[in-house]
Amino acid sequence: MTSSTLALNADRELRLNIAGMSCASCVAHIEEALLATPGVTSAAVNLAMETAQVQFKAGLDEARVLEAVVKAGYSAKLANAPKLEAEQTIKLNISGMTCASCVSRIEQALLATHGVVSASVNLATETAQVVLQSGSDPSVLLDAIAAAGYEASLITDETKKVSSHTKPSPFWPIALGALLSLPLVLPMLAEPFGVHWMLPTWLQFLLATPVQFWLGARFYRSAWHAVRNLRGNMDLLVSLGTTAAYGLSLYHWLFDASQGALYFEAGAVIVTLVLLGKWLEARAKQETTAAIKALQALRPSFARVRKNGRDIEVPLEHVQLGDRVVILPGEQVPVDGVVLEGESQHDESMLTGESVLVSKEAGSKVTGGAINHDGVLLVETSALSAESTLSRIIRMVEDAQAGKAAIQRLVDQVSAVFVPVVLVIALLTLLGWWYWTGSIESGILYAVAVLVIACPCALGLATPTAIMAGTGVAAKFGILIKDAEALELTHKVQVVVFDKTGTLTEGKPHLAELIANHNEQAELLELAAALQRGSEHPLAKAVLAKADNAQPFQAENLQALPGRGITGDIAGIRYLLGNQRLMQEKGIDLSSMQLAHDQALSQGYTVSWLAREQDFSVIGMLAFSDGIKATAKDAISHLRALGVKTVMLSGDNRAAAQRVAEQLNLDEVIAEVLPHEKAAHITAIRSQGKVVAMVGDGVNDAPALAAADVGIAMGTGADVAMHVAGITLMRGDPQLVSQTIEVSRRTYRKIRQNLFWAFIFNAIGIPLAAFGLLNPMIAGGAMAFSSVSVVSNALLLRRWKPRANRQAA
Repeated sequence: MTSSTLALNADRELRLNIAGMSCASCVAHIEEALLATPGVTSAAVNLAMETAQVQFKAGLDEARVLEAVVKAGYSAKLANAPKLEAEQTIKLNISGMTCASCVSRIEQALLATHGVVSASVNLATETAQVVLQSGSDPSVLLDAIAAAGYEASLITDETKKVSSHTKPSPFWPIALGALLSLPLVLPMLAEPFGVHWMLPTWLQFLLATPVQFWLGARFYRSAWHAVRNLRGNMDLLVSLGTTAAYGLSLYHWLFDASQGALYFEAGAVIVTLVLLGKWLEARAKQETTAAIKALQALRPSFARVRKNGRDIEVPLEHVQLGDRVVILPGEQVPVDGVVLEGESQHDESMLTGESVLVSKEAGSKVTGGAINHDGVLLVETSALSAESTLSRIIRMVEDAQAGKAAIQRLVDQVSAVFVPVVLVIALLTLLGWWYWTGSIESGILYAVAVLVIACPCALGLATPTAIMAGTGVAAKFGILIKDAEALELTHKVQVVVFDKTGTLTEGKPHLAELIANHNEQAELLELAAALQRGSEHPLAKAVLAKADNAQPFQAENLQALPGRGITGDIAGIRYLLGNQRLMQEKGIDLSSMQLAHDQALSQGYTVSWLAREQDFSVIGMLAFSDGIKATAKDAISHLRALGVKTVMLSGDNRAAAQRVAEQLNLDEVIAEVLPHEKAAHITAIRSQGKVVAMVGDGVNDAPALAAADVGIAMGTGADVAMHVAGITLMRGDPQLVSQTIEVSRRTYRKIRQNLFWAFIFNAIGIPLAAFGLLNPMIAGGAMAFSSVSVVSNALLLRRWKPRANRQAA
């Protein structure tokens, strides 16, 4: 980053957004790094807000401040800088990673690269997601990763297609290693039965050498890159341990045949077991990507396009907006579009999690990836393949699985120092046994066990595999989680705030009553329809559905008043149509209709008034009814069972909102709230120390969704709400809210289980090995088992089903 890019103005204060902090020690580390930067006079880091406020002397380049944070191992960018350049997100495939230490090394190499805003590396998917300043060359990322000792390639649509069909690693190296190692181990297995025999030393050497240096060559290559970059990784531990066993055996054979034992079998068996563990781990990790593969399988390669009266099959990526696509019975829908001709039933279960067939007819919207059942449809394409609903779902799941939860940052910091600590423990083990026994042979043997048992691979896999499994199973049931942080934070939610219309209610109100003051009801309806004509508001649609198509009145100079209503001129007279707040603001006298108003509210109706502004007279009242969703009551009871408080935040009048709340047994109601006030109410609840989730579906809910700790958008609502929210529900079913919290809690539980076993495995295994209670070969098998067990435990999440499905079963 150059000063020209980062320069703001010549003040003495700088605010930074910092990613990667996990505890108070991170705060102290960053503050020390900042204060050590020449020109910085003070620095205050806020862990909760993930920000830093830095005071510095005039003339200091802001880039120096950012570099100090990056060198400390964190990611930083200016918080109060205008976004001078657009950013691009680059995704990379990375090969050569073996453990969490590799992840830390690659992330630091990327963050130190010019133009990189943020970088996240995922061990489970072997990918990296990098935010790069616009105009920066992505090839610099490949160079940085290569310099760190790993290989990388850019992920494009074509590489995605190839990677989705990649075959697992071959099994033959494991089989060959086992074949060569078995004769070395057989004498040990026969000893308990009184059989004492040993292969000739030269034959042991011939069997062990190809296992050590041919099949185990990958460990040496990776270890060399780690040493060259002054870093440690799992392969360095394995290569050091097996080489020590092999070298000690070679020394005794050539120079000390009368005294020393041979350990050719230890090195060969360890290499074979580690290879087996990596193979099993790779197979298990492939299962964590099952959700992505299932979604990709929904996308057909070709579409049948009708042109000039002929149906022609063309590659899906060649379909253009406005093309007419023919879909036959039994086929997968290739595009998003609108039905022009035909009737059919669609199975959208893979997209929404809902198994009920959905009827489609002329005017209906269809979604790519659904299965067309029993009719022929002619569909006009409304979105290109790359921007279709299915493509967006796939990208969202991929981004969530590639993301990094906050708890993983602590693991990364531990892993960064793990290998050096293990090397010190191994050295102390060697020296200790040599000192106490006088035999360096015992010291080498037990040091080998320490090196082999201490595998940081399980630590690196504990979190990402659980997140991949959790987001995958959530997507299967219609819950799309945008990022790992949203998934992790949802398990802490204490309060769920619901918007009313379209979230707890159907969002399709109908005009229940027309009550005129002195006018005819027909005139009241026609005046209201004239003011509402062209509006997309749900209440406007209800009025227009009742109105006469003859349109006797024409409104002019229309002005929408958000959260209040609308005004306009009809035949030169200014009319007001809106809620009671609008009438009060304009001084309209409503007393003549107060009794009718109270009766409408007692029935749970939403009321709109029609009045003339010139003489402040009320013309009449329109009462609307919006049915409560069938699953809303169960959704609220499920949340209560999870210990979550429920609140309804609505712009509707208090009486109507209260009636809905009573029917659903909600804990609290906040009514008569203007759209711009919703976010303030969310902030007020958060200020009480509560973790808040906001559930909404409209454009007016977007600020509140952004203000909440977790934003949950109904997929049936506005695109802007889904863009802002961290979680999107593919069905308008409020039960998905409790299911989202449930799957988040299950996932977080798996993360904690995995981390516990990964840490406890090393906490127990390393001392056992250091005190000579663990054979190196057993250590190799245990190390392989630890990684596989962590991945297998995460895969148990795939068996999760929502409560409603479990009850039905």
